[in-house]
Amino acid sequence: MSSALTIRLKAFLAILFWGASFIATKIALRDAHPATIILLRFALGVAILWFAIWRWRMFRRIGKRDLVYLAILGVIAVPLHQVIQAIGLLYTTATSMGWIIALIPIFTALLAWIFLGEPMTALKVIGSIIAFGGAVFVVTRGAFSLDTFRLPSTLGDALAVASALNWAIFQVASKPILRRLEPTLAMAYLMLIGGILIVPFASLQTISDLPRLTLDGWIAILFLGIFCSGLGYLIWYDALSKIDASQLSSFSYIQPMITVIVAAILLGETITPAILLGGAVILFGVYLVNRSATKRAIGVSIAGD
Repeated sequence: MSSALTIRLKAFLAILFWGASFIATKIALRDAHPATIILLRFALGVAILWFAIWRWRMFRRIGKRDLVYLAILGVIAVPLHQVIQAIGLLYTTATSMGWIIALIPIFTALLAWIFLGEPMTALKVIGSIIAFGGAVFVVTRGAFSLDTFRLPSTLGDALAVASALNWAIFQVASKPILRRLEPTLAMAYLMLIGGILIVPFASLQTISDLPRLTLDGWIAILFLGIFCSGLGYLIWYDALSKIDASQLSSFSYIQPMITVIVAAILLGETITPAILLGGAVILFGVYLVNRSATKRAIGVSIAGD
């Protein structure tokens, strides 16, 4: 198996984990509070990341400036992002969450244009408008009336959009630090800091929830911690270090479809025509935003291969 194919298989595997993460969270929420799920998930993820750092002998001390920067990123990526996402899943389906998360590349492109000076072409603008239209279609389930926006019926969808925006902020804000630190080491530090910040707020709730966790709940949390927060980050950032970010990001388009399929199989969620149409519109918009960059990256890869 060629190294290029291996890299792409790793990227697909990470997306497979993350696409199923919404379903696993939904299952875990039957037994435990969001704070408990977040604490246990990241305790497992941090353990796996630091084991990898030790195993691969990657550890090194970092400066105070970088440590503060990573602490800020840790707040954005761990407690803030996970709380928004977990609470959102209390009020929406895993399928809708999966589709709306496909807006991350849209938000990332806009923020990179504003703060990093990356070009914003007409195609990107058109794609952004189309993707936002698709998100609204998913949120309203195709029924464009004021009644569909009453809380809490669409609170989960609104939080899903906030989750996508928050992750885009994290990705753009990560650009400077990743020029100075190895991605896996940076992720291990920021996840450790973010995980520690959760402990004071979630420890009592976790102690209370542990006796109530069923076998399904434990399986869901183990999946989230080991595969989504641990191995998923490891293999994704390993792939990121070897191919262009635009190439790697194209795999994220697969995530909503994985979420829909797994949710239908495990949760019995209905795949309605409105969700399918809205999801297709989102993916088409995301494709337009990233089309030129992806084509350039693929061209370089083929030349290199």
